[in-house]
Amino acid sequence: MTLTLTVSDEVRALAPGFTHVAVEARGLVNGPSDEASSALLDEAARRLRERLGALAPHEDPHMAAWRDAYTAFGAKPSRTRNSAEALARRALADGGLPRINRLVDVYNAISVAHLIPVGGEDTDHIVGSMRLVRATGDEPFPTVAGGETAVEHPDAGEVVWCDDEGVTCRRWNWRQGVRTRLTEDSVNALFLLEGMAPYCALEEAAAELAELLEKVGPGAGITVHAPVAAGA
Repeated sequence: MTLTLTVSDEVRALAPGFTHVAVEARGLVNGPSDEASSALLDEAARRLRERLGALAPHEDPHMAAWRDAYTAFGAKPSRTRNSAEALARRALADGGLPRINRLVDVYNAISVAHLIPVGGEDTDHIVGSMRLVRATGDEPFPTVAGGETAVEHPDAGEVVWCDDEGVTCRRWNWRQGVRTRLTEDSVNALFLLEGMAPYCALEEAAAELAELLEKVGPGAGITVHAPVAAGA
């Protein structure tokens, strides 16, 4: 893998059932949301309804496992929802899923259809390696508050993804920072699919994501890496 991803021993101990799959893409062509990416989101919402039946998103076993992990590091999962649960709730609401740009629409569709957290990072803005750690509380997290750029800091003990410059995503996969998010100008990206045991379909979701990325960006180089479990 061009970009090194590591999971700290502290996170392994906190959530021994955690696993992730990385999909690298180079030479993508992004752009505004279009009819095709919008259709993917609508279809993902339909698949979600079929999966859940009469259940609410948080009642799904995979989402329940994520809630347990969030509770373990001190977050309140009913207030701070993992990204998949948050998107699922929006998909089922009257307003539906937001349209951001083609690449974000694609990975949000995979997240909703498979009910797994999926994130996308612009690798041209990643500094050094990426690490999943428990924060000290001093790490910078660039974000936007009230329409203005701002720098926040995670809570001590919070699980965060970070690189050599600071936090890229707070509370595991709750909120992504602005520095590494995918924009319409992004051409190189890392997509991270995350799961908690006993969920075991990350590879299926990653394969579908790779297929969609190839359609969005014909000629792009797509690599799906093998799953990495927390205990590996």
